[in-house]
Amino acid sequence: MSAPLHPFALAAGGPALDAAFAIGLVASYLLGAIPFGLVTVRLVKGIDLRTVGSGNIGATNAMRVLGKPLGLLAFALDVAKGFVPAAVIAPWCTAAGDASIATAVLFAAAAVLGHVFPVYLGFKGGKAVATSCGGLLAIDPLVVLIGGAAWLVALGTARMVSVASLAMALAFAGAAWWRAPRFEGGIFLAVGTSALLVLIVWRHRSNIGRILAGTEPRIGGSRIERDTEATP
Repeated sequence: MSAPLHPFALAAGGPALDAAFAIGLVASYLLGAIPFGLVTVRLVKGIDLRTVGSGNIGATNAMRVLGKPLGLLAFALDVAKGFVPAAVIAPWCTAAGDASIATAVLFAAAAVLGHVFPVYLGFKGGKAVATSCGGLLAIDPLVVLIGGAAWLVALGTARMVSVASLAMALAFAGAAWWRAPRFEGGIFLAVGTSALLVLIVWRHRSNIGRILAGTEPRIGGSRIERDTEATP
């Protein structure tokens, strides 16, 4: 299979290109930092998403409050935060409109860091899962497909969203390393997904503690059980 994006070959373009590159990275971070779940819940319900459910600003907690239709909208917006930097902003800010694998990974990473450490919320954000899916979808959809399959299997087996998210992050990294030799620049995606795995595990550290203690909420559990999930 050919490379999803152009291989690593960013041509030197002088100060103007360097400035565009830097502006693009900042724009990707600021886009990633927009808390769409929190904003959607505020507009629809008039409440602060951080005060209900798990307290997380991400799409999973938003879906608990909003229900599936609007919750899926919040999820789609979080995915778009990762997709747009890698698929749109990166080509705009590179030589001849070509975005290398390495460049796309950098711009997607900026968006993910914006989601996890949003400047608008005192650098206290989400867990990186949906936004990471968007970035990877722009770079190599097959990696997302493999990760999504792992998510479904883990969710069906453990009935815990946190376990499914961790399984997906592990599958992302494994799939990216498997794919790395198959196209030029694939090593950058493999390294990026490995760093993403570490970040997602770290962001789920409280969930991991509850999993080990046997207190992590399960899909289909009681409302009391779901609402006692600790804020990450």
